[in-house]
Amino acid sequence: VQLQASGGGLVQAGGSLRLSCVVSGNIWRVNVVGWYRQAPGKERELVAEMTRGGSINYADSVKGRFTISRDRDNAENTVYLQMNSLKPEDTAVYYCKVTDRFSNYDYWGHGTLVTVSS
Repeated sequence: VQLQASGGGLVQAGGSLRLSCVVSGNIWRVNVVGWYRQAPGKERELVAEMTRGGSINYADSVKGRFTISRDRDNAENTVYLQMNSLKPEDTAVYYCKVTDRFSNYDYWGHGTLVTVSS
């Protein structure tokens, strides 16, 4: 499984960004897809995740502002994170992650930096 994340950038507080993560390879093995973030000096934390069956979980800090979604086609999936009403505290490197449903192995994409200015 390979992941390629994109969409980060600089935005003013109150603005929006959409992150994308293209998942390719053995996508039939993928169970959970998710977005995590790591701010400077802090540990990586869950932002949002979606199971194969469509159940979604959000961090309390992003509920009502962020939306995770997934497009599927035959060759690859794309996982999106729509981020609205961004705050300076949302500044972080954002990572997408998928979990293999057989081995529970986690695959991580390279991070994409989101910077929210006040």
